Amino acid sequence: MSTMDKENAELNSPVKGSWKRGLSPKAAFEASLAAEATITLASSSTNSRHSEAEKGQRWSLKDFEIGKPLGRGKFGSVYLAREKRTKYIVAIKVLQKSQLLKAGVEHQLRREIEIQSHLRHANILRMYGYFYDNKRIYLILEYSPGGELYKKLTTRGRFSEGTTAQYISDLALALNYCHSKHVIHRDIKPENLLLGAYGEIKIADFGWSVHAPTSRRNTLCGTLDYLPPEMVEGREHDENVDVWCLGVLLYEFLTGAPPFEAEGHSATYRRISRVDLVFPRGVAEDAQDLIRKLLVKEPNKRMCLRNVPKHPWILRNTASTNSNGNS
Repeated sequence: MSTMDKENAELNSPVKGSWKRGLSPKAAFEASLAAEATITLASSSTNSRHSEAEKGQRWSLKDFEIGKPLGRGKFGSVYLAREKRTKYIVAIKVLQKSQLLKAGVEHQLRREIEIQSHLRHANILRMYGYFYDNKRIYLILEYSPGGELYKKLTTRGRFSEGTTAQYISDLALALNYCHSKHVIHRDIKPENLLLGAYGEIKIADFGWSVHAPTSRRNTLCGTLDYLPPEMVEGREHDENVDVWCLGVLLYEFLTGAPPFEAEGHSATYRRISRVDLVFPRGVAEDAQDLIRKLLVKEPNKRMCLRNVPKHPWILRNTASTNSNGNS
């Protein structure tokens, strides 16, 4: 194969010379992770004072071949990469320490690593590990060949009912999984979603996430158009903020714009606080019903995430998608 992109398409094929004969790159890499975890566990049993930073040093840049850039963010860039021993394709997010320190988000990054590295779900981007040097921090992430969902939405303008229903159903299950682990995402939006090799949606950014097993939160975070009424009004919030964001996302997928857009921040805040929902022509009645059940002002009255995939509009449209493929 001439490029890492082509090799990524054959991740489940056995590779000669892999560190374990007969294993695909993916299986070999997973086995390598398991072996590293066993070594770390054994080490920590003899020295319980090992820090997370020390554990992160199992990897280094010399373990990877770095390929093309995949994207650029506020604090660094993401690159395609291949782990040398197993030939497994990953994405490496390179963050500049100086920029993180200047913005005062080191604690936020530590929390993101701690949360995302422990999540295991088909619709959540896997974080395999991290390492660092004097100037940079490197996050080892699952590679999503489908790229950024935001770009796809921008190109198309909006998504079909079938595509939207599948995305929303999968996201509801992923968020419900997060909540079962006491994780609140708090920033679900198109920019934080990626697409896998088969077009499956993946939650990719946990920068605003929080692990909150019992407490309610007060921090204003997230993106203006996706803020729920409780945040706009300065009230405490809980995991139901993610339910609200899912409703905003559903509306934007179907119409091409978030539901509470207005001239200026204050006007947007007012529309959110009033739940001033206006549907353009062409949005099906049962889709409107689901959106209204997600975008409820009182957090505890919003639809349970477990019930989203069972809603009639979801069932009607995912049945079509599953039989014909994403449209």
